Amino acid sequence: MEQGVLVINPGTTSTKIAVFEGGKQVHGDNIRHDAATLHGFGSVAGQLDYRYKLIDQAIPGEFRDGWVAVVGRGGLLRPCEGGTYHVDAAMLEDAGKATYGEHASNLGSMLAAKFAEAAGVPAVVVDPVSTDDFDELPRISGVPGIARKCRAHALNIKATARRTAINIGKPFEDTRFVVAHLGGGISIAALDGGKIADVNDGLLGMGPFSPERAGALPLQGVIDLLRDKGYDEAKRIFSRESGFVGYFGTSDLRDVEAKIEGGDAQAKLIFDAMVYQIAKEIGAMAAALSGKLDGIVITGGLIHSERLLTSLTARIDFLGPIHLHPGEEEMLAMAEGAMRVIRGEETAKSYGEKA
Repeated sequence: MEQGVLVINPGTTSTKIAVFEGGKQVHGDNIRHDAATLHGFGSVAGQLDYRYKLIDQAIPGEFRDGWVAVVGRGGLLRPCEGGTYHVDAAMLEDAGKATYGEHASNLGSMLAAKFAEAAGVPAVVVDPVSTDDFDELPRISGVPGIARKCRAHALNIKATARRTAINIGKPFEDTRFVVAHLGGGISIAALDGGKIADVNDGLLGMGPFSPERAGALPLQGVIDLLRDKGYDEAKRIFSRESGFVGYFGTSDLRDVEAKIEGGDAQAKLIFDAMVYQIAKEIGAMAAALSGKLDGIVITGGLIHSERLLTSLTARIDFLGPIHLHPGEEEMLAMAEGAMRVIRGEETAKSYGEKA
């Protein structure tokens, strides 16, 4: 095998692995973990050796030779500009101590480092969860002490924008796209020269509601819910039990569409409202780019729905060409980031050296 890349993407109760060669996946596996077993380690970092051994056992011998890099999912690190980063001591310390939050993705850099050391190759992460390309203007909220956050599905957003740039024959650094990632959470970003110039906070507080999350809300309702439910319960509702889950008890768009097909007027209204809000946010991000766009990129699992796609494109096609990338290809995006560095197309950044 030549120019092989091992990709490791740890999740809450599983670890996805893949080996890529020449831009194509030649091996993949999704290793499931028992939740009770993981809980017994006491912390995410405590799971490192356990997951390492399972991954090591899952990689067949024929896919172990020829690695030129190991890439792990970038976790909850300090806010840093997008790109590919060397896994260094500072990153491992922040991931291991969960300095910026406890999440399974923190294991990405740690696992990559262990496999890379054994193979004698570099370890990197690509466009981590904490990617922050904002300048000062989009951070202003209107309330002193409250800043808007650059919190988005950065890995998939940037990867699909790169592929679109290739498709239209334009250098990524010269493009201006609105990218809409439509999944369980929704991120709609204005990309200027490959950087996230603006984006809604898809987890808490900004943009359209999604199958699971609340999106932007009238403040009086937020205040009332906090008073009645308390902080922890309100946060759980806004991030996990809103959207389709709140209205229908399911996050599966197919279930909602089945209700619509069955004549459920409420289901149609809520579905139409989500599409309406997505279109409004895309329009807002187009305005953030002064209307000067190379196109709109739509990605994520929701666009497998013909109903959603037809309804959405009817509202936004006046803004420019629409480019579709259904689903998420995180593993490919991570491999591509590593290979750009190996080929000399991109210089890996140092996490330990703060800009």
